Amino acid sequence: MQRIKFIDKMAQGKLSRREMLKSAGAFGVGLTILPRLGQAANGSDGSQLTCLEWGGYDIEDYYASYVAKHGGGPNFSIFAGEEDALAKVRAGFKADVMHPCNYSVARFVNAGLVTEIDPTRLSNWNTIFEELKTADGVVQDGKIVMAPADWGNSSIAYRPDLIDPAFIEAPSWSIFYDPAYAGKVSMLDNELVITIGQMVGGEKYETAVMTSGDALLAAAKDWGTKGVNTSRFLWNDASEVQQALASGEIVAAYSWNDTIKNLRAEGIPVEYAKPKEGYFTWFCGLTLLNVGEADPALSYDFIDAWLSPETGKALIEGSGYGHANTKSFEVANPDDVAAMGITDPIEHMKAAIIFKTLPDALQEELNKVWGDIKALKI
Repeated sequence: MQRIKFIDKMAQGKLSRREMLKSAGAFGVGLTILPRLGQAANGSDGSQLTCLEWGGYDIEDYYASYVAKHGGGPNFSIFAGEEDALAKVRAGFKADVMHPCNYSVARFVNAGLVTEIDPTRLSNWNTIFEELKTADGVVQDGKIVMAPADWGNSSIAYRPDLIDPAFIEAPSWSIFYDPAYAGKVSMLDNELVITIGQMVGGEKYETAVMTSGDALLAAAKDWGTKGVNTSRFLWNDASEVQQALASGEIVAAYSWNDTIKNLRAEGIPVEYAKPKEGYFTWFCGLTLLNVGEADPALSYDFIDAWLSPETGKALIEGSGYGHANTKSFEVANPDDVAAMGITDPIEHMKAAIIFKTLPDALQEELNKVWGDIKALKI
């Protein structure tokens, strides 16, 4: 799925609009939001549902029950990133449902474009992971503004046949700051290198990620420098790190679930670590917009279809990413679940660190400090 390749960057505020559109172009998405109008189903009042959606997420497998009930799918408008979607809605585009990620929902809420979701109208709500129901981006000002739908992890992919057995026995993010692994590991090109280093030093993610000012500069000089110097390369393209792991050029890397699935499909021995400091989870979902013209019942039916175990099965088996409905893991192929590096989905989610949304000023400060570290200015 093309959007997953830059989810982490977007979540951490790393992509400018120009960079995001450049990436979108490489994925075959134009510089404007592209409409995809098909045999859209009508509501009881004759209206048609319009959804703002990521490219590749508009396939019928993800809303099959909606089609079964209404005889067709909604209209789709495909976007490259949430900022472009927000701009279009502000300019007057009439969309009913949006598929943002948790780090961007507040931008739509603060713009006055979101309607509160009534979970009693969603038959699949009760089996959504409890941790996602209350996460940043789902609830704002006491109101449910997003229904969690899809998620993935960021952790350490490693070659068990090449790495020191001591790491296998006690996985830790410290491997990315250990001189003994210099040139043998690869970190994401992201200021998370600083934050994760602080976690290795004993801080909790919630505290480390909010570091600013002189404390941030000190952490950058220490952990940021170590992380940059230890990595063989700082990666931006997931295929690059996958190839490096496959060839044995590196023995471990910051990675997403699909790296594990893809390498195992090639017969490459690879495992997904659960570091003692914790591993990360990003997630996205469905939001009701208040500018649409469709019967609200269509919006709820579409969201409920996305939350169904059947949609989760299609997502897990097709992409290697997780679904918000716990029941999805019961109906999905066990081999595909295992390929994600998951043995117990409930415990897996409980142990995850969900990425937080940072204030704009802090994100800009982090971006600058990270850039300076890479340029050896600190």
